[in-house]
Amino acid sequence: MNTFVYETIVSIVEEKSFQKASEKLNITASAVSHAINQVEKKYGFPIFIRNRSEVTLTDNGVKLYPVFRKILAEEKELEKTVQAIQGLESGIIKIGAFSSVCINWLPDILRNYSKKFPHIEIALTQGNFSEISQRVEYEDLDLGFTLLPVSDNVKVTELLKDEIKCVAPADFTPRNGQTITKQDLQGFQFMLQKADYDRDTKKTLDFYDVQPNTINFSIDDQSIVSMVEAGLGFGILPDLALKKLSGDVRIFPFDEPFYRTISLVQSKSESLSPAARALVSEVEAYLN
Repeated sequence: MNTFVYETIVSIVEEKSFQKASEKLNITASAVSHAINQVEKKYGFPIFIRNRSEVTLTDNGVKLYPVFRKILAEEKELEKTVQAIQGLESGIIKIGAFSSVCINWLPDILRNYSKKFPHIEIALTQGNFSEISQRVEYEDLDLGFTLLPVSDNVKVTELLKDEIKCVAPADFTPRNGQTITKQDLQGFQFMLQKADYDRDTKKTLDFYDVQPNTINFSIDDQSIVSMVEAGLGFGILPDLALKKLSGDVRIFPFDEPFYRTISLVQSKSESLSPAARALVSEVEAYLN
């Protein structure tokens, strides 16, 4: 079945923009506009309200949107059934992961998997924690690496307790010589990624009485290390993110340990294909 139009509509709703939808689908903006114009002409009424700030659904579009999603889900279920019949000889697995998993785990995992199943295609998407979980829930991804907590609408396999550490300038030593205490942090600024401030990182900073007005948000993990190296403050990053970062800094644990829980999620509403199940086994073998 040709589901291009439905995929286009769903992408526009998610991105709130024709241009961003075209980038997500890797097609031209004119192709997106043409597809929507054709379907609106066929139905006899508009699906979208277009304005300068964003694109939204009309009342009729709101009524149709769940149907479009259902068609895409049924098409995906058909693909899964075909893949199950085909076994592990062919197929595609769509994976979502955040940056430190993409950098530290997936190169080895996917290399080992591809040696065993060379005809299975892997489509990897990097995103933030909430986005990955949501896309798995909507069955846009087969598997996702994310952090707890997640929606109750996905199946969860906990993979690793990842300890959160303090990144300090090279000339800094905590008062007890080993761990960061509340007294060590008085008067210092902290740098972190904004996406982390509503999760385990925030719990850590709240426990250590770090106030929001002393926090500077950075672009990425390496930028945090670089700014700490320059003496602009402290950083806060989990162990996994620190493994392949470089800089003249010192890493200390907090005297009260905090952890983030890295998990693998899948949709509750469908069973995994044989190829995806084999990939889950590869992930578990790698971590063990």
